[in-house]
Amino acid sequence: MGRGEFPSGRLPRENACRFASPKKLCGAPKSSPYGPLRLNCAPKIAKERHYRRRHKNFSTGYFLARAIPVQMGVIMTIRNIIPVTAVALATILAACESPQHSSGDYSMTTASEAMASSPPPPACCGYAGASQDEGREAYPEYENNPTRQVALEPVSTFSIDVDTASYSRVRRFLNDGRLPPADSVRTEELVNYFRYDYPTPENRETPFRSDIALFDAPWDEGAQILRIGLKGFDIPAEQRPPVNLVFLVDTSGSMRSADKLPLLQKSLRMLVEEMEPEDRVAMVAYAGSAGVILEPTEAKNKSRILSAIDNMRAGGSTAGGAGIELAYRLAQENMREGAVSRVILATDGDFNVGVSNPDQLEKLIVGKRKIGIYLSVLGYGKGNLQDNIMQALAQAGNGNASYIDNYREARKVLVDEMGGTLFPIADDVKVQVEFNPAYVAEYRLIGYETRMLKREDFNNDKIDAGEVGSGHSVTALYEIISPDSASRRVDPLRYGTEAPKQEAGVANGELAWLKIRYKLPGESESTKIHQPVHVSTQTGFAEAPADARFATAVAGFAQLLRNSGAVGDLSYDDVVEIANGAKG
Repeated sequence: MGRGEFPSGRLPRENACRFASPKKLCGAPKSSPYGPLRLNCAPKIAKERHYRRRHKNFSTGYFLARAIPVQMGVIMTIRNIIPVTAVALATILAACESPQHSSGDYSMTTASEAMASSPPPPACCGYAGASQDEGREAYPEYENNPTRQVALEPVSTFSIDVDTASYSRVRRFLNDGRLPPADSVRTEELVNYFRYDYPTPENRETPFRSDIALFDAPWDEGAQILRIGLKGFDIPAEQRPPVNLVFLVDTSGSMRSADKLPLLQKSLRMLVEEMEPEDRVAMVAYAGSAGVILEPTEAKNKSRILSAIDNMRAGGSTAGGAGIELAYRLAQENMREGAVSRVILATDGDFNVGVSNPDQLEKLIVGKRKIGIYLSVLGYGKGNLQDNIMQALAQAGNGNASYIDNYREARKVLVDEMGGTLFPIADDVKVQVEFNPAYVAEYRLIGYETRMLKREDFNNDKIDAGEVGSGHSVTALYEIISPDSASRRVDPLRYGTEAPKQEAGVANGELAWLKIRYKLPGESESTKIHQPVHVSTQTGFAEAPADARFATAVAGFAQLLRNSGAVGDLSYDDVVEIANGAKG
């Protein structure tokens, strides 16, 4: 399938303003608040049906990677709630996954921030508002990174993040016809959901290669974007070490719905089918009290493992803490020389009982991480999702946090990207950028708000940072503004002078100095690599690499969802145009 061709989609009855005639459409009286919505919806539905009869292979376009057929009912519903054109919505909803950037057939949807202030449409149009259960979901609160002055803070330091949970969670909200909570949108996780064509490292001893791009910002002619791309070494399949996995599975009553335990069981079956005979699997279920449902078993005994997966049933309250202790005990007892040990926690995120003190639970996870047992978290379903807990546990365990909203996403995380999920190539990866005040007056890191570090943390090996798995790519974007730019957010001083120019930087044309610090798996001391960023590499936005423009489109999309005013007049239509231009 070429990039300009798309699989056919079909209008899902459960989401569309779908009634047979305009008279029946939505059933809302003309005098009701939704009367105008009904009248607007009818001709558009009729036009949609006419178009679909003429074009049987109609689908919705693409936004940023190889897409599932987007549900037109969602588009039609959102289109009548928010001031976004139908074409833009169709493109945004599907376009986030082009062949160049996606690792599977997954789609993303979006809406306009105006939806937040619009009344919900009638239930017949596919939107009934957030349920009471969904109101229990929790996300870490954070503010967008501010613009910083180089004269005062010339150095920016952060931990890398390869989690992707935010992307699939945003997709779930928008497929449900709702704008995601701003705090559920983590820009770096949307950007890093996609694969980029960065140069690959040649060996495992030097696990990263960087790719730098400097170009004009699409939303401000007086600003530039510094794109930092890192590519991790991809361990060949024949060189991958054996794994020692313990699945810690939430089987509490809240896991009964089809998008929770049943989907989780399908996910685990997929992963087991991909494992090598010498790999080992154990399973612990927790619901009321924790229990071992599968002792450590070699993967060659697949029928036994699959039977244990199929026999899990949901019921009871949640004792997550006790389950974690039992899972770690099994993992530690079965550690082997050269093998990767990991606990995979699969849950809707709600810890009702057990270790009630989050600090004690995190201390347990950190202690096990130090002896080589990592923790990854898979989130399922909606209604109980405690993203703040899941993120904290995954970060403490040097693992990944993923949100599985459908079967395709499960395949992406556990099969297509299994190497990155299970096999680390570097731990405690930190990035530090020093900006030259001769060329940069202000900068803003787009995303990574929950991963910021102090300047002195960069050289402190006791400070934890993110893990990078086999084949992972990491992208970070800075918006920068030069001293003579009319776009400066902060006025020049009336009295005194700005920081003096750094002559070394002026002499060699260095805009910034990039440093990366990491530990190879199992090592306690860090390695540091560095390189300059040269002013001479700057290009216009149209001349920037397609990958860089694509990442900028995704970042802009996320900033709009977060109601950020930092992207100026950038619109969803602009995002679509940028994505179209970057598709290759």
